[in-house]
Amino acid sequence: MPLIDWELVVANKGLIVEGLLFSLKLTLIASVIGMIGGALLAMARLSSIKPLSFLASSYVNLFRSVPLLLVLFWFFFLLPFFGIRLEVGNIAIVTFSVFEAAYFCEIIRAGIQSISRGQVSAASALGLTYGQTMSLIVLPQAFRNMLPVLVTQVVILFQDTSLTSVIGVYDFFHAAEVVGKNNGALPPMIMFIAMIYFGICFSISMAARTLLKRYAVLR
Repeated sequence: MPLIDWELVVANKGLIVEGLLFSLKLTLIASVIGMIGGALLAMARLSSIKPLSFLASSYVNLFRSVPLLLVLFWFFFLLPFFGIRLEVGNIAIVTFSVFEAAYFCEIIRAGIQSISRGQVSAASALGLTYGQTMSLIVLPQAFRNMLPVLVTQVVILFQDTSLTSVIGVYDFFHAAEVVGKNNGALPPMIMFIAMIYFGICFSISMAARTLLKRYAVLR
């Protein structure tokens, strides 16, 4: 049996591409929503309003303390219990977005805290509001500082999309698994998807490194 059965891959390219596209779609949507939610949570955690800070901290601590697989099962079983019926693909999107927001929150919070408090004080002295200070001064600089960690989290997110197969989502891993089992060639398909996962994750990391060198803040 060959290490990678390319004839089998080509013969089932439609199914494999469909699964890969869903995994990439899930990664993109969850990353965008997670970063937006994470930024809001980070600002809430840093807020001087104690109830708001407490709620944001509780959210982050909850989702950072339980496995993603468990959260997937929560949403898969609990949403129908409350009368909310979604396709398994949409359940995966909701789960990943909610879960990743907690991780992006901590990354963004650390990035915000890496910016000198003197800049915040200067912005306040100029009459800028908290929102203007964050959006115009703090976050643009913080984003550059946290870019490597953000990219690492996106790569982990893409790898974690393989977990969605346990609730029946037809993602990249599940598609390759089905093709391999149906044709008695699971090991070659596992090698194939490992190669693709590596190629995509390595490419994202290299692209981020290039951007970081180009836009790095000189200190």
